[in-house]
Amino acid sequence: MTPTGTPPNLEVDVRIVIRWLVTVAALLVAVLVVPGIVVEGDGWAAVLVMGGILALINTFIRPIMALLSCGCIVLTLGLFLLVINALTLWLSAYITGDLLGLGFRVEGFWPAFFGALIVSIVSFFINLALPDEWTKEREASGGPQPPTAGGG
Repeated sequence: MTPTGTPPNLEVDVRIVIRWLVTVAALLVAVLVVPGIVVEGDGWAAVLVMGGILALINTFIRPIMALLSCGCIVLTLGLFLLVINALTLWLSAYITGDLLGLGFRVEGFWPAFFGALIVSIVSFFINLALPDEWTKEREASGGPQPPTAGGG
């Protein structure tokens, strides 16, 4: 049991679900704001699946893309990461829309670029508003521990 009284696996699962919901909310804002990001048919299902696929691509493929383009990232002082974010959004939309047929489309590079920018900004501000224990993992040894009932 953790200091909060919940099993450790449950806390990790809740954090994953919260991160996914934050991504879905940010995608909804991008769909509303960016022309060229289109949701057709069952919009909720498309955005929910898109959030999961985007999370998987950001977890497994984005680090490889960043490693392979390390020189470009350094030369542009990190601005090339915006291009990588756009490509991950575009790839996620391709998988969701074309391969799975769920009706989520990004119509070109620039909508992907601005959509990824919106998703990043909205996710940042939503995560700022959430309590730390919902979004950040505590380290077993070095992280701050909650106060005990005895005060010591």
